[in-house]
Amino acid sequence: MFIERMMNYLERIHLETIRAVDCHGTMTAAAEALHLTQSALSHSMRKLEDQLGVPLWHREGRSLRPTQAGEYLLATAKRLLPQFAHAEERLAQFARGERGTLRIGMECHPCYQWLQKITPPYLRDWPTVDFEVKQEFQFGGIGALFAHEIDLLVTPDPLRKKSLHFEPVFDYEQVLVVSADHPLAQKTHVVPRQLGDEVLFTYPVSQDRLDIYNRFLAPAGRTVRKQKVVETTDMMLQMVACGRGVGALPRWLVEEFSEKYAVRPVRLGPNGVQKQIFVGVRRTDLEVDYINAFLELARGFRERSEEQAPS
Repeated sequence: MFIERMMNYLERIHLETIRAVDCHGTMTAAAEALHLTQSALSHSMRKLEDQLGVPLWHREGRSLRPTQAGEYLLATAKRLLPQFAHAEERLAQFARGERGTLRIGMECHPCYQWLQKITPPYLRDWPTVDFEVKQEFQFGGIGALFAHEIDLLVTPDPLRKKSLHFEPVFDYEQVLVVSADHPLAQKTHVVPRQLGDEVLFTYPVSQDRLDIYNRFLAPAGRTVRKQKVVETTDMMLQMVACGRGVGALPRWLVEEFSEKYAVRPVRLGPNGVQKQIFVGVRRTDLEVDYINAFLELARGFRERSEEQAPS
């Protein structure tokens, strides 16, 4: 019954208001952010509460804290408002004779190096398409894709959903990276117990999303002496080159920087850890020409890489 009443009475300004109150803490601050008067905004929300028959906030002086119903409406606002904004921007672009904006979310650090190989021909071929790379979705891109906050997601961890399409665009091997003079540098491969005394540099990602843990160390019941987090690939390679520890990166990335940083790749286990980078897109967007063009470029890059790979 509550949801039926909400659908009958709910307007976009209500969603904007509850999100603004959540961001700014008070109705007065929310009104300023929305460029409306506080009295008009308060009247609108009181009317909505009366129509719904349920309070949306606990009032604590001037501060407002959402009730259970308010939390539900806030979650709805956070999901729908980005879609409204995206739709308005797309329509405005059509009106200006533009094609649109391609917003790419990145969910892994090494994906940036891969993206840099795809971007130049795309920007050349699609000059009327705005191009944005969004880093804030580095570790939560699936939700951003569902919420229409991004159009494409580059990730090594696809989520199989009927409404989403993921396809592999780059194959790679995850390897241990060590300094050129490290005792393990001359090994054909390492086994988990050999890392027991090592300091391991990783990106700021939870262990359950790090392949060196979930596909190499954890299955063997092993771990490292210490884990240290670094923010960038360059910093990781510098620390490894100086003998401060080891890391785990795609083989192609290590080989690309091996001379600059005097580092070496070593296989993780006798068979290695094989990975793929995927590009995810909403199925409803597969026929959008400039989105499909990006996928075609990514497919072509993968085919060329496979042809150039040693047999």
